[in-house]
Amino acid sequence: MDFEAARADLIKHLSAEIEDKRVLEAMARVPRELFIPLASRSLAYEDVPLPIGWNQTISQPLIVALMTEALELSGREKVLEIGAGSGYQAAILAELADRVITIERLPALAESAGELLAGLGYTNVEVHLAEETLGWVKEAPYDAIIVTAAAPRVPADLLVQLAVGGRLVIPVGSRMVQELYKITRHIGKNVIQSLGGCRFVSLIGKEAWAEE
Repeated sequence: MDFEAARADLIKHLSAEIEDKRVLEAMARVPRELFIPLASRSLAYEDVPLPIGWNQTISQPLIVALMTEALELSGREKVLEIGAGSGYQAAILAELADRVITIERLPALAESAGELLAGLGYTNVEVHLAEETLGWVKEAPYDAIIVTAAAPRVPADLLVQLAVGGRLVIPVGSRMVQELYKITRHIGKNVIQSLGGCRFVSLIGKEAWAEE
């Protein structure tokens, strides 16, 4: 399969909805097929989410682009990602930010994402296993935070790790359907913007849903 041609077709498709050319250029540089299991690799540049094992998915490219665009990255930021998954979103962020810290609760995914990102030459990404508190407090505050798993509400633990003026992008709602929110932190009242409907796998641990 000609992955480069398929990637170019995908970027052309995304350009109808994504205005930030830097986001499109970053996605054009990252080989999404490498972040997908072999069984699904032929679908790497379809605009759909795909399974990556352990009941987790790699997000639909349009959602990746929308969330990344909403972070408003200029290249100087320190970014926190909750939910490393296969590492694809972290690779996009690494193309656009100064430093990326990504957190994963599943050890197998954390290990494979770290190895793949390092193998691709990303020296500005750190992959960590999640701790009890949501996020990565020891490196706070962050200029931008992206959450690639759904939460029942905006987590207070993440808001306090966000710098004033920083942007948090997170899917919030029920287990089955969510709304994508962009929250910009201000000293007074935070600004909340809806980016539309979405569906993500559920957040695990503190500030997620109680186990059934």
